[in-house]
Amino acid sequence: MSRLLIIGCGGVASVAIAKCCQNSDVFTEICIASRTKAKCDAVAEKWRASTKTQITTAEIDAMDVPALVKLINDYKPDAVLNVALPYQDLAIMDACLEAGVHYIDTANYEPEDTDDPEWRAIYEKRCKDLGFSAYFDYSWQWAYQERFEKAGLTALLGTGFDPGVTSVYVAYAKKHYFDTIDTIDILDCNGGDHGYKFATNFNPEINLREVSAPGSYMENGKWVEIPAMSIKREYDFPQVGMKDMYLLHHEEIEALGRNFPEVKRIRFFMTFGQSYLDHMRCLEDVGMLSTTPVMHNGVEIVPIQFLKTLLPDPATLGPRTKGKTNIGCIFTGKKDGKEKKLFIYNVCDHEECYKEVGSQAISYTTGVPAMIGAMMVVQGLWKKPGVFTTDEFDPDPYMEALNKWGLPWIVDENPVLVD
Repeated sequence: MSRLLIIGCGGVASVAIAKCCQNSDVFTEICIASRTKAKCDAVAEKWRASTKTQITTAEIDAMDVPALVKLINDYKPDAVLNVALPYQDLAIMDACLEAGVHYIDTANYEPEDTDDPEWRAIYEKRCKDLGFSAYFDYSWQWAYQERFEKAGLTALLGTGFDPGVTSVYVAYAKKHYFDTIDTIDILDCNGGDHGYKFATNFNPEINLREVSAPGSYMENGKWVEIPAMSIKREYDFPQVGMKDMYLLHHEEIEALGRNFPEVKRIRFFMTFGQSYLDHMRCLEDVGMLSTTPVMHNGVEIVPIQFLKTLLPDPATLGPRTKGKTNIGCIFTGKKDGKEKKLFIYNVCDHEECYKEVGSQAISYTTGVPAMIGAMMVVQGLWKKPGVFTTDEFDPDPYMEALNKWGLPWIVDENPVLVD
């Protein structure tokens, strides 16, 4: 029996809320809070009749730490699940520390304004010292380690699918299949079709920034950075088919590189169609992916935020999207002195997700693990003072929960490797 405060009410949050309501034996009470209370009320009304979970709602600006602290103190949750925007992570962590409550999120911190001088100075030093230039990294949240440790609180970072489930796959593979892991390739394939000429499957501000940035991977403990979308591979994904995929920078590489130093190479690939890439490059060329404010008819706007208002809301893609996703990890390494390879993956059907919770599979594959991560913390299965990623705990209860709550996984012991 636990009480969970959920901050955010977008596509991923809606799935996490639905799954908490399904899991009412654990989540006996939830409070949904976001800037637009009407959205929270609508989601609450959708699930009230079919769940024993008591649902309340609240209006909150997630950047307003005093208001967050008051909400937490008034509601008294066992944990806070942050499924808002990544630039709100640090404010919510600050509020959790002040109010004395555990913290869970699905994506690591990145700034709203990449031109902020204070942030920029730290960012440029990191680029020089570590050799990768992505706008998002774990250093800002890892810096909270001592504060959470002293407070006796758990901060669980990145319990989405990638990062999140993919990192648990790594811990599970190491525990059950390998003595040493040599290489990890994380593959994220969306074989779905929503029918639009151009749309993003999750928040456009995050998605487009991530895809248009230089790619990078870790080799022998060091970052190797490459021009954006310059490494392409083709892969025949089980139940989806042959797809083009491109090497991107992704946050779990950083955590896995730190926590599994034996691994010689860690890469992340994501599939894209040519039409998506053509649209994205055009938007980038005309400055629409910029986070730098510009004046338009006497009004200051941020181009990528304006673009977000023009694009379809990812939360509305569910009824249009057909096809499947395939997300997983391919490993090479050794077991009992012999070479070994392995592919652990999940296949998720967009239409089945919509039938169950009214969402497409991209939100589903992030929202389900968000609920599972929160469950791990509130049940005490994953609870120790400090700041952690999902690969730092016992993977077995999380893997069992994936099978139970809608993301069953498959183990292939003879996969085709990525060259």
